Amino acid sequence: MKYDVITLFPEIIEGYCSHSITKRGIESEIINVKTHNPREYSLDKHKRVDDTPYGGGDGMVLACQPIFDCYNSIEKKENFEFIMLTPQGERFNQNIAVELSKKEQIILLCGHYEGFDERIRLGLKPREISIGDYVLTGGELGALVLIDSISRNLENYLGKDKCACDDSFSEGLNGLLEYPHYTKPREYLGMKVPDVLLNGNHKEIEEYRKNESIKRTKQKRPDLL
Repeated sequence: MKYDVITLFPEIIEGYCSHSITKRGIESEIINVKTHNPREYSLDKHKRVDDTPYGGGDGMVLACQPIFDCYNSIEKKENFEFIMLTPQGERFNQNIAVELSKKEQIILLCGHYEGFDERIRLGLKPREISIGDYVLTGGELGALVLIDSISRNLENYLGKDKCACDDSFSEGLNGLLEYPHYTKPREYLGMKVPDVLLNGNHKEIEEYRKNESIKRTKQKRPDLL
């Protein structure tokens, strides 16, 4: 999977991707993450990429030319998706993450300031995605959420013979929340590990986890049922 991130702050993307599972995914060549800075394509002598909005108002607006030229400079694979991170987009979820994991390439456009010149939407026709009903300073956090979530669905990304099929919201759990987990010690501050997890009966353990998943979903996210 190839990720191309159009961002004014490439160090945010590169910093996150130099750690943990994302770093391992890059080193094992399961994913590739490349940043593209629109400032490098600005025709302004000061490399400005924004300007004041027509009609007045607060803030600055990202201009068309640097974004168009930056986007057009990226080599596209046959099966790619171009995504704009925006609070106006469709709400991101696990189903979309799985859908996008089937792509060869994802191009992510991160906004800043007051937003995009509307002609970027009209001319480049990106798929608009939001990670939630709130506003962030920039799209980099949203882009990293997508990179992390989508990549977990790639073969061997989490390790050999491991998959995200039992994560919360996944198909393996029928879209429900994940069951509780325990590790050593068996008892801590009077709280004990459930006996069923200690008896070695895998059928009973599977049934327990299924019931706990349903119970937890009813308590915390009944809308998922």
